[in-house]
Amino acid sequence: MKEEAVIVFDCGSTNLRVAAVSSSGQIVAQANLPNGPIPQPDGRPGWLIWDVDEIWRKLCILCHNVISRVGDKYHILAVTVTTWGADGALVKRNGSLAYPAISWQCPRTKEIANELPKLIDPWEIFRITGYQIISFNTLLKLMWIRRYVPRALEEAYTWLMMPGLIVHRLSGEFHIDPTSASTMMAMDLAKRDWSYKMLSLAELDPGFFPDWREPGEVLGYVTPEAHKETGLKEGLPVVVGGHDTQFAIMAAGAEKDELILSSGTWEILALRLDRYEANRIAFEEGVIIEADVQPGLWNPQLLMIASAVLEWIRERFYPELKRREYEVMIQEASEVPPGSQGVMMIPSFVSDSGPTRKYKTQGTLLGLNLSVTRGHIYRAALEGLSYQFRLAIEVLERAFNIKAKGVRVVGGGSKNILWNQIRADVTGLPILVTRFSEMTILGAALTALVGSGVFKTIEEALKSLEWGLRTFNPSVHREVYTRYYSIYKDILKALKPYYERWA
Repeated sequence: MKEEAVIVFDCGSTNLRVAAVSSSGQIVAQANLPNGPIPQPDGRPGWLIWDVDEIWRKLCILCHNVISRVGDKYHILAVTVTTWGADGALVKRNGSLAYPAISWQCPRTKEIANELPKLIDPWEIFRITGYQIISFNTLLKLMWIRRYVPRALEEAYTWLMMPGLIVHRLSGEFHIDPTSASTMMAMDLAKRDWSYKMLSLAELDPGFFPDWREPGEVLGYVTPEAHKETGLKEGLPVVVGGHDTQFAIMAAGAEKDELILSSGTWEILALRLDRYEANRIAFEEGVIIEADVQPGLWNPQLLMIASAVLEWIRERFYPELKRREYEVMIQEASEVPPGSQGVMMIPSFVSDSGPTRKYKTQGTLLGLNLSVTRGHIYRAALEGLSYQFRLAIEVLERAFNIKAKGVRVVGGGSKNILWNQIRADVTGLPILVTRFSEMTILGAALTALVGSGVFKTIEEALKSLEWGLRTFNPSVHREVYTRYYSIYKDILKALKPYYERWA
């Protein structure tokens, strides 16, 4: 008897991937191609958009590749789509674009972002939507279009977020899901529905948008045209997916009072909360809140720079290494004692993100002398990122009145054994790592398996997995890091006037 599997379109802003995932959570085939925005042909210099036709073309190539590799070994039950958030496009009734899909990297909406506090109190925005004012918020794009290209809104039938754009090509159906919509700064997040007040800023109302559909619902079926383009079986169920971050958070399988750290180029520290609580502490500390995959749960989270700092070190201090570079870097850092012999890094290479944003911090390296090696600097970066991580934990604990009992780390940063041990020593918490590395794909696949009837609920799907957990417990170095963490916070406070001067 064939094992059952689902197809996941996992679309990131830098990488497009299609994967076949078995009912046991294993990726049995996958293929990927690069992705990225392009200049808008008729736009101003610096304006960036997504070529949705090109994205679809690449996904079709990838899907054919995966289907051919799967062959007849698995019974494919469904297909689902997960993508990055914030971006989408106005579409006409036939699904064609009424205006290009503006990229989150495009600067055109900064003007609207700067004006927004004059129209509505930022605290009120956070209270309603769970979102801070970020220049690429979806609602700002709609406000920009209303101001500068009103004709596009007049021609449009509706608005689709990125998952909706791809799903429409698969099934011909229009929809919007709460996980993607919660990145728009347009929802009444407590109600898991639209906010009339927020939409009115773009002179829109809920009737403009397609019907709500929840992750795991069967939205439609692969059309004859999509069958020809993708290789997927005609009539295959298309299950609602959504925003990639939410699927990674869900798939971590965190237990009560466990936090989830999705660690990659950036890190997202999040929790699954059974209440919507937009409070002043969370607002002032830069927390954002998004809708969980499951109704009745919310995901407060902090975004921080992470492995991008380690890449910066690799490029500048280890340029001669073409292979095994991280193995060498970790080995050299392991030979440096905890505390890096006084070398300390403030890894705030992006100053307006993470728990250090209130200090206006910038990347800073302290404690250099003639005996400092590149191993010292790499270890100091791991330690600095871990101090930042502890600060973020303390923010979420204080804002939501919880006490973390451990952290599940997923993503590429979970593979660094030395970093995991430093995280445990700095925080004093168990750091848990699973055998699964691709949590977004896993979460989307589990949701599709629920939609296909393999599992009745998300909880049942999660319990079916063999996690292969590995736990990093705090070591004897905990005391050393407690002292250095106190010094780290003192440095942030002491350097704040300097950072503010150059902000």
